[in-house]
Amino acid sequence: MNERRERLELHGMSCANCSQTIEESVSALDGVREVDANFATDEGSVTYDPETVSLREIYDAIEEAGYEVASETVTVAITDMTCSNCAASNEESLLGTPGVVDADVNFATDEAKVTYNPAEASVEDIYAAIEDAGYSPVRAVDESEGESAQEHQDAARNEEIRRQRNLTLFGAALSIPLLAMLAGHLFAPAWMETTFEGIPLGWIAFALATPVQILLGKEFYENSYKAVVKNGTANMDVLIALGSSTAYLYSVARLLGFPGEGLYFDTAALILVFITLGNYLEARSKGQASEAIRQLLEMEADTATVVRDDGTEEEVPLSEVEVGDRLKVRPGEKIPTDAEVVDGDSAVDESMVTGESVPVSKGPGDEVIGATVNRNGVLVVEATKVGEETAIQQIVQRVKDAQSRQPEIQNVADRISSYFVPAVILNALFWGGLWYAFPEALSGFVTSLPLWGLAAGGPGAVGVFEFAVVVFASAVLIACPCALGLATPAATMVGTAIGARNGVLFEGGDILERVRDVDAVVFDKTGTLTEGEMELTDVVALPATDGGRVDGDVAADGGALAEPEATEEFVLEVAASAESASEHPLAEAIVEGARERGINVENPEDFENVPGHGVKATTSHGRVLVGNRKLLREEGVDVDPAAEAMDRLEREGKTAMLVALADEGRDEYRLLGVVADADTVKPSARDAVAALRERGVDVWMITGDNERTATAVAEEVGIDPDNVMASVLPEDKAEAVEDIQSDGRRAMMVGDGVNDAPALATAFVGCAIGSGTDVAIEASDVTLMRDDPLDVLKAIRVSEGTLSKIKQNLFWALGYNTAMIPLASLGLLQPVLAAVAMAVSSVSVLANSLIFRRYTPDEDYRLLGFLR
Repeated sequence: MNERRERLELHGMSCANCSQTIEESVSALDGVREVDANFATDEGSVTYDPETVSLREIYDAIEEAGYEVASETVTVAITDMTCSNCAASNEESLLGTPGVVDADVNFATDEAKVTYNPAEASVEDIYAAIEDAGYSPVRAVDESEGESAQEHQDAARNEEIRRQRNLTLFGAALSIPLLAMLAGHLFAPAWMETTFEGIPLGWIAFALATPVQILLGKEFYENSYKAVVKNGTANMDVLIALGSSTAYLYSVARLLGFPGEGLYFDTAALILVFITLGNYLEARSKGQASEAIRQLLEMEADTATVVRDDGTEEEVPLSEVEVGDRLKVRPGEKIPTDAEVVDGDSAVDESMVTGESVPVSKGPGDEVIGATVNRNGVLVVEATKVGEETAIQQIVQRVKDAQSRQPEIQNVADRISSYFVPAVILNALFWGGLWYAFPEALSGFVTSLPLWGLAAGGPGAVGVFEFAVVVFASAVLIACPCALGLATPAATMVGTAIGARNGVLFEGGDILERVRDVDAVVFDKTGTLTEGEMELTDVVALPATDGGRVDGDVAADGGALAEPEATEEFVLEVAASAESASEHPLAEAIVEGARERGINVENPEDFENVPGHGVKATTSHGRVLVGNRKLLREEGVDVDPAAEAMDRLEREGKTAMLVALADEGRDEYRLLGVVADADTVKPSARDAVAALRERGVDVWMITGDNERTATAVAEEVGIDPDNVMASVLPEDKAEAVEDIQSDGRRAMMVGDGVNDAPALATAFVGCAIGSGTDVAIEASDVTLMRDDPLDVLKAIRVSEGTLSKIKQNLFWALGYNTAMIPLASLGLLQPVLAAVAMAVSSVSVLANSLIFRRYTPDEDYRLLGFLR
């Protein structure tokens, strides 16, 4: 057993039982031999067999037990990957490094996202693992020196683009004369045996092709060595090295007297030139595909005008702004960081962050988002978030995370690619050997084909062995898996960028894929379909409900006076005083409504919140209940006198609450009246529901409101009353979502991301609808930056368009290989033409993905039916 021992930094333990729970949870995993958790030091260790259980599984076991274990995540750029097999080699090397928990290497972004245990591994260990795999990591920079990590990575990418361009130009300059030789080789093979100024053309071709073979071929040979010797695998570079060196070495052997009919120096050189040109174009396309990150970062302001305590103003770099600083923002300037307006009124253009095209009015107390543009008035704002905590930085991180997590469909491409290169080499050897062994039989089969002879005129024209070599070189060159490896990540990069540009953030490429399959959307009501800003609309005072005492007065007959009818002002004063300790939107609306009416609102002496039902409080008036029917009935209050008022208000779509009071010295509550709040339905809610239903999506609504209120809102937005789940407590929403999904539905839960967190996590897709400043909602898979339910349609459309583009890319990549491999195997392709076709295939997949950048999700993405 190849055991490994890891030290762990544990968090969340409060007693010895906690450490025992961790030990039991981890010990239950197969492959774990010993585990120790020390409550006193918050440290632990585990000895395990990495071939049986992964460090990721150990971390998951600790977290499922309810505790935390320290980890850090870093993204490292890698400059010299040439195909998805290279990414797989890096991933394998990283996962084999002690202390590495997770590793995800993305060929399209040229990045590795690595999560590691800081007690056992460091960033240097990650660099070393990448180098051990034979690749070059872009090392981090000290940002205090003026260059950001993104700028450093961009510089490395640009340097790679320049290098590929220079190699292409150098190879092309030497290969231009070889093009004439190629034409001669194709149409008059004997022409290569002539001389120029007394020098045989063959030796001139050798002199031109050799520098190309050395300089352009160097990286392919080095990468092939790393792949085969270091990593025990075969990648694209192996195919290119085999194809080019076969043509070159055969030609050298011919010059030295080996029997044959032709020379292939032109083919050997042009193969490398075309492949290098393809790499150059591919590198440029990758840069364009990842441009979304740079564009987001460029939105940030470079400087900020800080207002000092003495009233003076100073312009400082954005990195020097701290939370609490007051900043002046003039018309036309970018708001430097997330902040709250403390003075001034203006309209702010938030389109670059939220996708909202109409400028939003801002005044004192309003939140503003960093990188948005102040349109007219001067604003003074107080910084609330800086650096990585700002919305724009969280969006950037969310987009990076999404691009690093690939859709499940990528697994299909990865499985194909892992077997593809060995299969291609075996196929090339098989057909090369077959042509050598049975040239006449195969010639009889293929001579009737219209493309016959493009390779070298057939074995009869160039010789049996030479033709077998040509077939081998063509077959290995034509079947490069680059296009297959780029098909999914390239489209995912563009899709996540389109989403971010339109205020829709996906947690990962796997989520981007999943959203398309949603067949039911479940909306939370308050703050999702409605504005979420409750206001007091009605106060109803009820007649006296018993004959209790009133201030000790006695009737003439010696009996108690009848209870007086409460006034609306008194009902509201009692309700508002009880609710003033609550933070619930319904309570805040009651308190605000009372103050607007000039009613004195006091603080309760005692307060209890009853989730989903109401509040209990003690005020100077006595003991108070404000809540629904269930709360009052449990306290023995007869709610029937309020039935008519409650029914009327609820049919109007209002949230009605009963108010009961037990005066000082009284044990029983008496029903005083009813207060009602209303929430305005969002203007786009009906359009969103209608568009979803038109797509065949089942639309539901979940709310804690009573059935009458919920039904009224559902009818207003167009949701079938049968699809309304009312009086659902926050803790029961997850169970309600499970019920909806119990018959196989794939539901998207759309909520505010805080109170609805369990339901968001339970749903097939959790979608948090946000305000643009709180974008890192852990429970959600998708975050909508705007409070617009129509953006649910945008998320679905971006997902549908991206998956359509992925399928289109895979179709062409697989179709290309399916069509070209047989042609090369049958001797119908010259090796140089195979190299051109291979380079074009990769570039075409990237170009097809880049075309998708122009898509805007305001309408459905249409493609041919078989690609949807």
